[in-house]
Amino acid sequence: MLARKPIDLITALAIFGCMSVCSWGQSNGNSQDPLVSGIRSDVVDFVRDVRPIFESHCYPCHGPVKQKSGLRLDVKSKALGGGDHYGPLLDASRPGSSPLLEWVANPDPDQRMPPPGPGNHPLSTQQIEILKTWIAQGASWPEGIDETVLVDPKDHWSFVPLAKNHRHASIDDFVEDKLRLHGLNFSPEASPIDWLRRVSLDLHGLTPDQDLVDWFAEHQAQPNAYETVVDQLLASHHYAERWAQHWLDVVRYADTHGFEVNTPRPHAWHYRDYVIGALNADTPFDEFIRQQIVGDQMGHDTATGFLITASVLLPGQIGADEPSKRLARQDAIDEIVVNIGQAFLGLSIGCARCHDHKFDPITQEDYYAMQGFVAGVEYEDRIVDTPWSLQQRQRLGSIDEQLRQIDQSLLKFEPFARPDAAPSVIANSKENVLEFDSRAARYIKMEIWNANLHPTLGLIEPCIDEFEVWTSGENAKNVALDQHGARASASGSRESAIHKLEHIHDGRLGNASSWMSDQAGRGWILIELANEELISKIVWGRDRLGQFDDRTPTAYRIQIGLDRQNMQDVAVVLPKRSIVQPRSNSDRIDPAKTKSVRFTILDTNHLEPCIDEFEVFNVSGENVALASHGTRVVSSGDSVSIDRHELRLVNDGKYGNSSSWMSNAIGQGSLTFEFPNEQTIDRFVWGRDREGQFQDRLAIKYKIEVLDSQGHWMLVADESDRVAYPKDPAEPKPSSSSNIATMGLSTQESQAIEQLVHKQKQLHEERSAVEENQKAFAGRFRTPDTINLLLRGDPEQPKQTVAPRIPRFFGDLALDPSATESQRRLALADWIASDSNPLTWRVIANRVWQGHFGVGLVETPNDFGINGLGPSHPELLDWLAADLIRNNWSLKSLHRKIVLSRTYRQSSQPNPMGLQIDADARLLWRYPRRRLEAESIRDTILKVCGQLNPKMYGRGYDLFQQRGGLSGFTPIEEFRGDGLKRMIYAHKVRREREAVFGAFDCPDAGQSTGLRRTSTTPIQALNLFNSRFTIDQSAALAQSVRNQVGSDPKACIEAAYQRCLIRMPTVQEIEESLPIVSEMGLEVLCRALLNCNEFLFFP
Repeated sequence: MLARKPIDLITALAIFGCMSVCSWGQSNGNSQDPLVSGIRSDVVDFVRDVRPIFESHCYPCHGPVKQKSGLRLDVKSKALGGGDHYGPLLDASRPGSSPLLEWVANPDPDQRMPPPGPGNHPLSTQQIEILKTWIAQGASWPEGIDETVLVDPKDHWSFVPLAKNHRHASIDDFVEDKLRLHGLNFSPEASPIDWLRRVSLDLHGLTPDQDLVDWFAEHQAQPNAYETVVDQLLASHHYAERWAQHWLDVVRYADTHGFEVNTPRPHAWHYRDYVIGALNADTPFDEFIRQQIVGDQMGHDTATGFLITASVLLPGQIGADEPSKRLARQDAIDEIVVNIGQAFLGLSIGCARCHDHKFDPITQEDYYAMQGFVAGVEYEDRIVDTPWSLQQRQRLGSIDEQLRQIDQSLLKFEPFARPDAAPSVIANSKENVLEFDSRAARYIKMEIWNANLHPTLGLIEPCIDEFEVWTSGENAKNVALDQHGARASASGSRESAIHKLEHIHDGRLGNASSWMSDQAGRGWILIELANEELISKIVWGRDRLGQFDDRTPTAYRIQIGLDRQNMQDVAVVLPKRSIVQPRSNSDRIDPAKTKSVRFTILDTNHLEPCIDEFEVFNVSGENVALASHGTRVVSSGDSVSIDRHELRLVNDGKYGNSSSWMSNAIGQGSLTFEFPNEQTIDRFVWGRDREGQFQDRLAIKYKIEVLDSQGHWMLVADESDRVAYPKDPAEPKPSSSSNIATMGLSTQESQAIEQLVHKQKQLHEERSAVEENQKAFAGRFRTPDTINLLLRGDPEQPKQTVAPRIPRFFGDLALDPSATESQRRLALADWIASDSNPLTWRVIANRVWQGHFGVGLVETPNDFGINGLGPSHPELLDWLAADLIRNNWSLKSLHRKIVLSRTYRQSSQPNPMGLQIDADARLLWRYPRRRLEAESIRDTILKVCGQLNPKMYGRGYDLFQQRGGLSGFTPIEEFRGDGLKRMIYAHKVRREREAVFGAFDCPDAGQSTGLRRTSTTPIQALNLFNSRFTIDQSAALAQSVRNQVGSDPKACIEAAYQRCLIRMPTVQEIEESLPIVSEMGLEVLCRALLNCNEFLFFP
């Protein structure tokens, strides 16, 4: 392809002026045109003085991208031709009458050029004077100035249709033609074992199995032996584990979100597994395209992960102001358009975000029209349909039934909301004195229902330090002491040296002489006096010396009586209802008849309140708040967001943050539900996020009211009788299990309920895990945004709305703005996957060729536009693309043709003539030798050392001790189990390279990597030779070899060479290796073999 020369500005002037050659040679200094007054006397140089004016003021409309009215001012030959509607713009005999000067110097802004508008500025007086002088001096445009080599987009090699007729019928014919043209020939064929190792590393990223090596050695001379090997390699699942990595590089797949926080994407791996499965199944490439763009409509739910593989800012990283949100949304959509353009079309469509593309026929309007196809895509997880998720869904059904039964059993023990209850007595951890009228008693019992929390352990066993019972009268004494014959019993005791039941009444004070229950937050003690006594005071505390304040009873009942069956309350402190929980809260009330319920939020733990489904149950257990039951809901105000947090979502029956309502006011908001008929209700259930992912925006102060028959709002529930929500985030929060009331029940009954609560908690945790297992980071699809053309790409400067449409240069496919979200993506996918779209098939054919030879026929695999490089073998590229279509878009068919070709089977050995004419072997006179990629190096080391875990698919294993975040990434040095799987299954951390193999040019997934450039650095050698990984694997290889052949040094050397290099060592290699093995051990030889070029390079 011819190189482009610098843009010629004089040519530009010629165009703008439609300059005639005749006028240039004329000069008349007698003109009296007022525009010419003050002409400079010095010589104006076109390159120095004139061209910069055209570049800054004229090229946007009359340059390489746009040519309004047919005027082009950047190319001399075009400039001489004039425009569509104008004659010559320059007249050296009458410079002031030249249309060019009349336009740029016109005092009327509506007539002046450049026209008024953002970014357009009129020429200065000095610039106009330069043009006047230049024209008057003959408008000299030196012939020696290089011109741009014009490429009409209609003639650009990648934009024209695929050639239908081909001169040749095989890869080798095309290559041989080019070789002969340059005086070169094919190199001799590679040895069979070199070809076998090459094609195995190429198709699998692994050395061939020994069984295949032995078979090929025996059958290589037979017809179809090579074909049999290739077919076997392509049929193996290892094929896609190798080739999927190429595609993941292009789409910048990673398991983290990127940017500074770089938090994990725990469900992104489904897309990686989809690519592996699709390639192994040889999914036709046109279907592969459609599935990744609109797979949710085709039974391939996880495939749409392609759309959202790029980095994205999470909500917490985006400013709360609307401009920041709009910019973040624009950035997110831009990444989708860029991904589609580069991966499938080989076009840098994203370059037209702020202005028309500087090289390709893609206008800024085209760019925003492309956004219209994906304007409804959100970067989110969604529940997908896969065989795995369907199994999980069945498990969910079983869990939900168990939870329903438990909920029914526990419902009667749920405490009633008591917004009018008197404030509870707050127990003092040091001393509590209970005084009452003198009464006769022999038994005194304290039953504990709840206790405060330990700072780190949460709810644990309550503790009592000395329980005193005082008689009435002047000579009062503590008759509970054991020295007075009193006896103590308890529900159970956690015995230790300092905590014993006898300490409850031994007269000694302090934690070191106290009783502790054996149940978390519960228990009872009973004091039996020696005789019936008149008592009027009870004193108790958690630690009478005041050193400890944890384990203090907060809800309890104290009873006295003459016998154990007839006891009376002297103190009752009811337990508070559970603290509000982000996931779910229940407010049980006495049955109330009403037609309307109002839920008012008075404060939140952070930002605007968010409610994920507000449910109102009638006495029959039916949720009457559902919109499907005809209930109408009104709010105080809604956060503005399309398809998210809308009012209609608060009672749609769906759970999750994406199906929740959000107020438009920080810390407050209200919802009013109006039923179509009067209902008798007794329970409300609500939460911030029923799926448990989000804990912010939680209503921590609220009230619930019902409308009575007189039209008055009646308070039925609020947070006043709940445990207060701590303002300090570090303060422990009580478990929601405290919402079960068990006072008055026997120990056995209480324990049975606690077991139910524990089972309920386990089921909820299991349900959360099962719900997570149904999700994939594959995008959420909603009503598309309205797309506007944005001035300079700025969301704060929207211009006209734009409907979904492909770039006009490539066709007339356009959709009505009313097209649904899925219709938009399907139309885009069909256009890209069409047989008539030449870009798609040239791009993928080039990617496949590049995978086999290290460099594609086009060296810029992501840029097939005018700014990209042209193909080294254009006819061959078209033939490969057409052949792919002819063979039902089968990539495996294309692989087969390539690796069986003479071109591929050549030796990689250089020769002097070839090196002199074509050092890089772009003409393919030999097979281009290259190093293995990082993943293949690691995988092959594991395989030859007998350590490779063959397990496929699933969540990624860790290469770092952290999966994402701000804390940095400490590499893992020792791997076991899943950590020995192929590297494609590793948890890919964006912007962070693996400690050992990342140095081998491993992409960081920040940008699309169409081609990995190969570097050679000292750190690569240091990593591979000195890393813990290599040392461990060398030891494993040595042990495996000894297990195979015994301890004979020569046999071990031969076995190690055969494992690593698929050949026996030469006599000289054996002689050189024997001293190494005997003096330093077999491990050192193995380590050297894993570091040698023969092991690390394609043969």
